[in-house]
Amino acid sequence: MMTKIKMLAVVFLLQIGYAQGQSLYATSTGEVSFFSETPLENIQAVNKKTGSIINATSRELAVQMKITDFIFPNKLMQEHFNENYLESEKYPNATFKGKIKESVDLSVPGTYPVATEGSLTIHGVTKPVLVKGTIVSTGSDLKLDFKFQVKPEDYKIEVPSLVVTKIAETIDVTGKMILAKR
Repeated sequence: MMTKIKMLAVVFLLQIGYAQGQSLYATSTGEVSFFSETPLENIQAVNKKTGSIINATSRELAVQMKITDFIFPNKLMQEHFNENYLESEKYPNATFKGKIKESVDLSVPGTYPVATEGSLTIHGVTKPVLVKGTIVSTGSDLKLDFKFQVKPEDYKIEVPSLVVTKIAETIDVTGKMILAKR
């Protein structure tokens, strides 16, 4: 049901873009990963089912992912992440909505360093963030790479005192996406 709603939302956004003559680029197979490094343990996971859409005309960007689509090398870590920390049944998605600050023409092939200001929602908490990255345009595709950091406490993600030394105070988040022109 949720997948149908997401698809309807993307189709709606695409139709609006076509009606207004805007250039839209989208993917449903973007990759977002995170890494937590501490002296006791490193934790990493990857989500390869991240949806994203960029309106090249307005420079608006949206990213959405299901929390349960993060895959860990250790199944027990994955279970704890979903049940105890991110509470993925209660907060199933993470989203980012923002706007590229630079005035770039993504229809022109080239490499563009960009910063996107927007709102990141994780665990039901929305915070303003600045995400820096690079967009490589071929004219028909956009390759997006980005990196930023997240503090679990900023998103009310509680870490039990028993494992607090195993989870970094600041988590590195990276993303790689290839968005096709729609």
